[in-house]
Amino acid sequence: MRAATGFQYELRAATPSGPALAVVTEVAAGLRMYSVDGIDLVEPFPARSVPPKGAGIVLMPWTNRIRDGVWQQGGVRRELALTEPELGNAVHGLLRYSPYRLLSRSTDAVTLAATVFPQPGYPFQLDTTVTYTLTDDGLDVTHTVRNVGTEPAPVALGAHPYLKIGGVPTDDLRLRLAADTHIDVDDRLNPVGESPVAGTRFDLREGREVRDLDLDDGFGGVGPGASSSHPLGHPAPLGHPDARSEHSLTAPDGRSVILWGDEHIRYVQVFTPRNFPVTAPGSDADEPVPGRAVAIEPMTAPADAFNSGAGLRWLEPEETWTVRWGIRHTGFGL
Repeated sequence: MRAATGFQYELRAATPSGPALAVVTEVAAGLRMYSVDGIDLVEPFPARSVPPKGAGIVLMPWTNRIRDGVWQQGGVRRELALTEPELGNAVHGLLRYSPYRLLSRSTDAVTLAATVFPQPGYPFQLDTTVTYTLTDDGLDVTHTVRNVGTEPAPVALGAHPYLKIGGVPTDDLRLRLAADTHIDVDDRLNPVGESPVAGTRFDLREGREVRDLDLDDGFGGVGPGASSSHPLGHPAPLGHPDARSEHSLTAPDGRSVILWGDEHIRYVQVFTPRNFPVTAPGSDADEPVPGRAVAIEPMTAPADAFNSGAGLRWLEPEETWTVRWGIRHTGFGL
């Protein structure tokens, strides 16, 4: 049976923590699996399934939602397809169900490409690439976006990984966010303001157990100028040469999986559904059951950025933009 997400690009590498495996999909250039020494570090899903709740997909050319699918450009009304009809929004960009083409591949890396073509609500043309590379202590992801049209184009970029530490109940993990502000939203999950997290239930800078959280929330104050309180309690420099922000899930035994972003990753969305189709320890991988999951989504801009302008990048014709993020692990293989 052909995979629902197209060709599956399998990456392998020997690392100090044990053998690393990642599977990247043709559709949405998504991260379907990532494990180290047999321990899952993202929520896997079967090849026969579409990505549940956006698992692993690239968010391009906007992240999260655009209210009513409508935005204004110089007084011109732009109308996008409502891809979240239950809330009346356009969600997760234009490449969620698009196939990417292969540019290059090695044992431990793959580069895929896709074009955003002009269409209703987005009359611009972009060439995009994404490269996944296994490293000694993680998985590095590099995006490029090039405006191949004749007009400046608005762009925001993100990804939708669900992190975990295989074998540890997700509720027992401790989530830390290096984020100083919370994106306040209405009942359709569209932004209405931004507030400091200090003194609120959204202050996760010191960490809280996932069992105590119920989130589908965006956060700002990420990256340069954000709180000096590092999510792992370590001062600068951060653990990856490109890192400007780090968020983590930590097990009771001290092992951590960390999402880092470069200077362009100024926002993060956290989603903690209780009905994600997880693979229970010891179960058949093709028989997921509803359970808790944690998405930590690196984003260059928050929801509705086409209207607010927050974090939005306008690419000039022939301009190329590069954004990097990745997943690291610590305390494994000791």
